[in-house]
Amino acid sequence: MPFPPSPRARSGPRRRSLLAVAPAALALTGCTGGDSGSPAGDGQPAADRARARAARDSEALVERYDAVIAARPGLAGRLRPLREEVVRHARALGGGRKASPSVSPSASVSSSAPPPASAAVPDNDKDALAGLASAEKELADRRAKALGRVPGELARLLASVAAAGAVHVYLLTEGDA
Repeated sequence: MPFPPSPRARSGPRRRSLLAVAPAALALTGCTGGDSGSPAGDGQPAADRARARAARDSEALVERYDAVIAARPGLAGRLRPLREEVVRHARALGGGRKASPSVSPSASVSSSAPPPASAAVPDNDKDALAGLASAEKELADRRAKALGRVPGELARLLASVAAAGAVHVYLLTEGDA
């Protein structure tokens, strides 16, 4: 016999639940590039384009992290783990040629990816973090919207990377790392 819902029960997930579930979701889905799960030739060129764009977007985000770390060295300890995750995302999506594991002070914007919205890093830590959070949020939202247009395995990968981006937004805006 099921129990009736508690009158104090809140609707929707709590922050702690999201933070606890996101790493588990990443572990279950994995950040691996595999086959798309669809028959050969069935939407594959569109999936390849979506994967390549997602990889370029992650590489551009790595470059943005590099710029902030170079301009605001006091934030390096907080940002390096997030940056490393974005590098892993780029690699899982088939990119990663420009997103190296170490921070390069002379990071340049790739010609195929659009330049970051703001090439200049703000003069204070709060604004620099807000700019990164905004970039992460915009990218996570775009990836979440693309889920219905890509085949199974790529959709799972994009969902996983979008969830990680949402956690990054939280950590950049509210979390104390």
